Amino acid sequence: MSAEILVNVMPRETRAALIENGVLQELYVERANRVGITSNIYKGRVSRVLPGMQAAFIDVGLERTAFLHVSDIAQGHDEEAEVAAERSEDIREHVREGDEILVQVLKDPLGTKGARLTTFVSIPSRYLVYLPKGKGVGVSTRIEDEAERGRLRESVTGAVPAGTNGGYIVRTVAEGAEPEALREDLHFLHRLWGVVRDRGLTAAAGELVHEDLPLPLRLLRDQLGHGIDLIAVDNASVHERMLEFARTFMPESTGKIELYGGARPIFDLHGIEDEIAKALDRKVALKSGGYLVIDQTEAMTTIDVNTGAYVGHRNLEETIYRTNLEAAVSIARQLRLRNLGGIIIIDFIDMQEEEHRRQVLQALEKALAADHAKTHISSVSPLGLVEMTRKRTRESLEHLLCQPCAACEGRGLVKTAETVCYEIFREVLRQARQFDCQRFLVLAHQDVIERLLDEESAALGELEVVAGRPIRLQTEALYGPDQYDVVLM
Repeated sequence: MSAEILVNVMPRETRAALIENGVLQELYVERANRVGITSNIYKGRVSRVLPGMQAAFIDVGLERTAFLHVSDIAQGHDEEAEVAAERSEDIREHVREGDEILVQVLKDPLGTKGARLTTFVSIPSRYLVYLPKGKGVGVSTRIEDEAERGRLRESVTGAVPAGTNGGYIVRTVAEGAEPEALREDLHFLHRLWGVVRDRGLTAAAGELVHEDLPLPLRLLRDQLGHGIDLIAVDNASVHERMLEFARTFMPESTGKIELYGGARPIFDLHGIEDEIAKALDRKVALKSGGYLVIDQTEAMTTIDVNTGAYVGHRNLEETIYRTNLEAAVSIARQLRLRNLGGIIIIDFIDMQEEEHRRQVLQALEKALAADHAKTHISSVSPLGLVEMTRKRTRESLEHLLCQPCAACEGRGLVKTAETVCYEIFREVLRQARQFDCQRFLVLAHQDVIERLLDEESAALGELEVVAGRPIRLQTEALYGPDQYDVVLM
């Protein structure tokens, strides 16, 4: 599989596209006024403790207070495993109002919710993740070779300085790494943690102690080892920063970082701009003629699979089976591209054969294997719905690039012109009974005014007779489809 990353840099926005086999799979967006804060470390102050929720609200200097659950509070190094197993789940025994604590952001603020925090601080580098309050050495589950897993664990364990605390996670990119490179990474992390710890002791509450890398450098650290053949960036200064970072931490990869100088905008390659526009649509077309309908709500995301124009060649069951197989692959891609997280309910077309149902689920699991975010398919419900979750750490593409419609306020629906006409009729009668005036002036959207003058003209004439006053109509260009006013003249 060939994979590349294209980075588009603008004065106030940086975008990066992950391309696999010529197809856009993931999009990352970072804007100057909305930089993600996941992995940032803050000095926080406990502003409120909620025993009923076993959680606390922490002021870390953001617009909204952040949320810390008792399960995300680390224990001290002096506790043995058996004591930790009996740890208290009462939030009041861990924090009190006014306490100052060092916390790390687990999830960015989403919608009306504040950031999710943890005191289990983790600091990543090229090959390792250091857990100052952890224990032992773990190896990424994506490294499947047992001999290699053992070698990596042994190399890291042997490199840990005597008398130091903390745990380590060996990242997927470390597969095949030399022991010396792992040792250098480990020592770098210890030095960095020393700086962070000292800053945390002197920082004021609400102060940023350690900020994660900007998007282009974060991509080098987190993505370059996942079979990426090329990273092309269209900005010379960012290209130089990426090269400098690579020379320091991954010198073997500097040849993969290129400055794009083509005449076409870099995101015109592979039709990325068109793919982004499609990713904001509710309907996703399948090559066979079927389609998906994706609805994102506050509680969950629902995905409905339909055969559409696909009629197949053999029988109905085979047509449904082929559509569902294609949909499973498309759904996995859409989850990554749109960055959909939380609870996801998939309504595949009902299949009669158990073997077909099993193969569709298997196809979905296989397609999700390439996803860097953690996914879990729990079961098929009694109604035949596939229930799954996907880890959510940042805003979805829709929430990042869009806002609720001013006309429908996010409902996705507006009243028809006919409905608004009848509401206007009722309002005119209501005011005619209550107030004395010479005539009425109706202000409304152009579609409503046109309907009043056309299909509803006879009803409008009857209304003038009943109300006993003439009714004048006026189009308001700034009004939404279901906005109107009845003015007494």
